[in-house]
Amino acid sequence: MPTYQYACTECGHAFEQVQSFSEDALTVCPTCSGKLRKVYNAVGVVFKGSGFYRTDSRGSSSSATPATTGSASSSDSSSSSSSGSSGGSTTTTAAAASAD
Repeated sequence: MPTYQYACTECGHAFEQVQSFSEDALTVCPTCSGKLRKVYNAVGVVFKGSGFYRTDSRGSSSSATPATTGSASSSDSSSSSSSGSSGGSTTTTAAAASAD
């Protein structure tokens, strides 16, 4: 169950209350019977590393390039095993694709 912070607008009394999601918010101060308000604070969670920004998952050209390069190099490597002359061009093509 979540813990909510409340503060009285009249006397300044601040306290925390454990409540379920279905319970109504408190409105009356227990010390002076004044009006309460919820206190909102910043969340103490920090996401570090790659993959947490919206743009990290959108790079269609960068995410599609390794998959295309991998499938192209695997088909080129199978053809290079059948003919020795195309092996040199396959290495050049894979190196150029990885440089992009």
